[in-house]
Amino acid sequence: MSIEVRRFGVGHRRPDGPPGTVGIEAQIIESRGSGLIAELAFGRQARITPHSSPRTTLFLVIEGGGWVGVGDERTRVAAGEAVVWPPDVLHAAWTDGVPMRAIVVELAEDPRLLAFGAGDDPNPDDAPAPTPPPSRPVTRGVGSLAPRPRRPGAGAAEGEPD
Repeated sequence: MSIEVRRFGVGHRRPDGPPGTVGIEAQIIESRGSGLIAELAFGRQARITPHSSPRTTLFLVIEGGGWVGVGDERTRVAAGEAVVWPPDVLHAAWTDGVPMRAIVVELAEDPRLLAFGAGDDPNPDDAPAPTPPPSRPVTRGVGSLAPRPRRPGAGAAEGEPD
């Protein structure tokens, strides 16, 4: 068996983005019955139009920041934050003056598919599905971003905050 490397990032994205997007480049990293993982690169004024999915989806912001909507709620997000998009609920994401990169992870609803690839049957004799471990509450992290040095003359026109 050899190591399989999946490339994403600059030079590997589709320039047109997924359907229902404007100003987004994307690269699917993995797609199978157990879920999907993709990288999205939002330009300035980019957007994913409101839509829903039958799967729970994690939107992991890895660079920059923007906005997300889930149902009737809207909030700003930044690098290092993850948003949960519940199944069958309208959700969206967009940027204003700053680009954003995110990893999107769509999860299978059957926990057996997370541990085994699509088509792999962990219970070949129709045994009951394994019970997933109980969820543990997670406390919010404490901290702050380091001060960001300003470039002389940089401002909103360059995508920098005032």
